[in-house]
Amino acid sequence: MVQFKILFTIILALKIAGFQNSLLAQTDQNTKLIIIIDPGHGGKDSGAVGINGIQEKDVVLKIAKQIVELNGIVFKNQYEIFLTRYKDTLISLSDRTKIAQALQADIFLSLHCNHSDNPNARGVEVYVSKKQGKYSRESILLAYELQKELKNNLGFESRGVKFANFQVLRENIELFPSILIEIGFVSNTNEARYFVAPKNIRAMAFAIFNGIM
Repeated sequence: MVQFKILFTIILALKIAGFQNSLLAQTDQNTKLIIIIDPGHGGKDSGAVGINGIQEKDVVLKIAKQIVELNGIVFKNQYEIFLTRYKDTLISLSDRTKIAQALQADIFLSLHCNHSDNPNARGVEVYVSKKQGKYSRESILLAYELQKELKNNLGFESRGVKFANFQVLRENIELFPSILIEIGFVSNTNEARYFVAPKNIRAMAFAIFNGIM
């Protein structure tokens, strides 16, 4: 069993490396990768509300904007990064997928915070489409890489890569790799506090950026 787990880990690592190289190869052709970041909820839809009053819609928008800023400051706009919303507005799920498709995304990432009635629930979950499609394999590999980044560099507990029928994943899976990440539980005291500090927002943005790159 141990040998099998080691072999699986090696194979997964090689596949992830191959997937990332295939994406980055596009930059060798003077074509920037187009990444769509989808901050969940917005406007009258606050999403999950934390025990300290923080709202999911605000947390994910701050992280999304930090990712854009990092791309400019640290990576010198090496990638084309667009958000599905830049302000506290509610965008329909259909419009979110239409935006990504109109911009011909190479990667689609939807950002969310988690919530549970169990105050001890914590950690990161990453979702890919339950519906099988052309980019299912790439989405799964990307999900594992992103989860590994948040666990190793930020110390967030890994709750696994899961499958779901979320509209923003289902409608994009035939066109480009698409994942949805629940970055932590705002119902958990420690994780809710984590998202209050600007330095932690930046750290989360950097980890996500590294994970999808």
